[in-house]
Formats: sequence, structure tokens, C-alpha cells
Amino acid sequence: MEQDEEQRRGFQVKDRRRFSETGEARPNAGDEPGPAPGGAPPPEPPPHREPPAPDEPVTFSTFVLGLSTQALLHLGEIPNPVSKTIERDLVAAKQVIDILGVLREKTRNNLESAEESLLDSMLYDLRMRYVQLVRGGSKEGT
Repeated sequence: MEQDEEQRRGFQVKDRRRFSETGEARPNAGDEPGPAPGGAPPPEPPPHREPPAPDEPVTFSTFVLGLSTQALLHLGEIPNPVSKTIERDLVAAKQVIDILGVLREKTRNNLESAEESLLDSMLYDLRMRYVQLVRGGSKEGT
């Protein structure tokens, strides 16, 4: 009865560790597992849209640019890459802009001049765009 129940479940648990509890090597421990009892192939991992770029490390500048792009997305300045539509979320935009502001305060006097200039200019630009949207003015050409 108990074996019938285990067979209905469709899987078995096997100890495939290389060593026993006493530290001795087990025979056949390195063998590859065979096919599943049902004969079905193992499921394939879901495809990735973009593989990670291992050769490109994240720098402070790329981090700031990523946050500013996120803020521009929430301000409705660039389309959502998934839905291809312009979506405006001023609360989320304010939060990302505030994060950049906190980052600016916490890194004061610890940045290279190019990084400091990038952060200051991005922060200024994003704040001006946010204020313009909150006040309801949409100046053309700016």
C-alpha cells in the first residue's frame, strides 16, 4: 500500500551526496541522474530578454544614469520599454528624484569631479522637469 502511494506521487528522493555521514566516499556518487521516472525531459529555463553584461561593471555614473532614466520614465518623458506607452507617475518620479538627492548628500566630497558634475546636472534637470509638471505648465521646446 505504501509503495503504491509512493509510485503515484511520481518522484523519489535519493541521496546523491559524494560522502557519507562518516566522511567516506560513496560508490557511484558522481553519476549523473537519469531521466525522470515518467520519461519527460527536464523543463527548460525561461528565455531571458537580455543577457547580463559581465564585462561591464556598474560604476557610479552608470548607477546615476540608471536612476535618472527611471525618473524620466515616471515623469512621462520616455516610453515604457515593455508597453511602449507614455505613463506618468509623479509620486514614483518624486521618490526616485529624492533618492538621487539623498545620494548627493551622502556622497558629498567623496566623488570625482565628473561624477559630481553628472549627479548635480541630472538632479537639477529632473527637479526642474518635476516642478514644471506639478505646476501644470508645459512649456513647448524645453
